[in-house]
Amino acid sequence: MTTLPPEPSPLSSPDPSTTAVLDRELVEQPVEPGDHERFAHYVRKEKILESALSGDPVIALCGKVWVPGRNPDRFPVCPMCKDIYENLPTGGDGSDSGSDAGSDG
Repeated sequence: MTTLPPEPSPLSSPDPSTTAVLDRELVEQPVEPGDHERFAHYVRKEKILESALSGDPVIALCGKVWVPGRNPDRFPVCPMCKDIYENLPTGGDGSDSGSDAGSDG
C-alpha cells in the first residue's frame, strides 16, 4: 500500500513556477430606486429648453413630470410616450413635429 504525500495548498509555498488562483466573491452594483423606470420621454423641444433655463419640471406625453437632467440617448424610449406620439395626427411619420426625447431621473 502506497500513500501519496499531501498536496500543498496553492499559497503555502511561493514557487515562481506555479500559479495560484484566488477565489473572491462577486460584488453586485447597487441599483438605485427607480432605475427600472428610467426612460427617455417625449417632450416638446421648447419645453426642454425652458426647463434647462428655469429648472422647472416638464410634462411628457405619458404624463410623467420631472426635471430633465440626463442624456436621453442612454435610456430606452418610454413605450407609452412612443405609442402616443405615433398615434398623434401629425406625429409618427418621421417628420419633426416639435417633440424630442428627454430623460427622467
